Amino acid sequence: MIAVVTGAAGFIGSTLSRRLLDDGHKVTGIDALTKAYDIELKIRNVDNLVDHRNFQLVYGDLTDPSSVDLLRNADVVFHLAGQASVTSSWGRSFETYARNNIMATQRLLDVLAGSAIKRFVYASSSSVYGEAMVMPTVETALTRPISPYGVSKLAAENLCHAYQREQGIPVTSLRFFTVYGPAQRPDMAFHRMFRSVYRGEVFEVRGDGTATRDFTFVGDVVEAILAAASCGWNGVANVGGGNRVSLREVLAIVEEVAGPLNLRWGPTVAGDVRDTGADIDLARDALGWEPRTDLYTGLRTMAAWAEELLRTEPSHR
Repeated sequence: MIAVVTGAAGFIGSTLSRRLLDDGHKVTGIDALTKAYDIELKIRNVDNLVDHRNFQLVYGDLTDPSSVDLLRNADVVFHLAGQASVTSSWGRSFETYARNNIMATQRLLDVLAGSAIKRFVYASSSSVYGEAMVMPTVETALTRPISPYGVSKLAAENLCHAYQREQGIPVTSLRFFTVYGPAQRPDMAFHRMFRSVYRGEVFEVRGDGTATRDFTFVGDVVEAILAAASCGWNGVANVGGGNRVSLREVLAIVEEVAGPLNLRWGPTVAGDVRDTGADIDLARDALGWEPRTDLYTGLRTMAAWAEELLRTEPSHR
């Protein structure tokens, strides 16, 4: 396979790129290395990739025609790049979300229209559901996001559907539910929890701790992405860990596998949904995929990575 991975220096993108290389594929990674978080962390993510003979890292903006031209010879495009974070998507910053999540996706799809691409895999988000009325949530549920970030992910997802239907691009969109694991972004909850353990920093709990999430280990997410690339199925599927866990339960597991947390309790933030839970029957049926990693095992794996990162490189934040 000749694969293009957008966002290759990011959390999921770097993990996927390593797996593709291990499986013998050729990978072109595209990343703009934006300043959404510490660029040195992104560089660390690809340090063990750049010397691989089958890997090419390209610094590029996906809204730039010279970057998207790299897609023309690809067998599969894994579109993982995007502007993340619910809390940062309000106000004038939404211009960045519109550009990096919506316009960038449209440019990629437009270049691929009429090409011999075998599969376009788009990384969507459970944020498209907003406050879902039913748990676990099926893909046919009403999509009514409550954050500008969720709106941007849904808009890009709809672009994928339009280009699949009218331009014939084979597209699978995967709605990820709270992905965690080694290389997780520093603004995400588990990364901040481990900073609290290993550096004594304060972890602020938003709300009373009873909110629930469907946490999904990054290794399982990569397996779902690879399954989508080879399944020949067009559509949208949830990718979740398979069960909901409250934040209070998560805090207890983190303390068990890593040590005591320094907690501060605060209010919820705009756009943060109370509960998420994925119905993954469609992913089982269409992709032949299901999660394999339980939360305790996944957090033990992440704790080992976080301890090395946070204790040996204290300058990274």
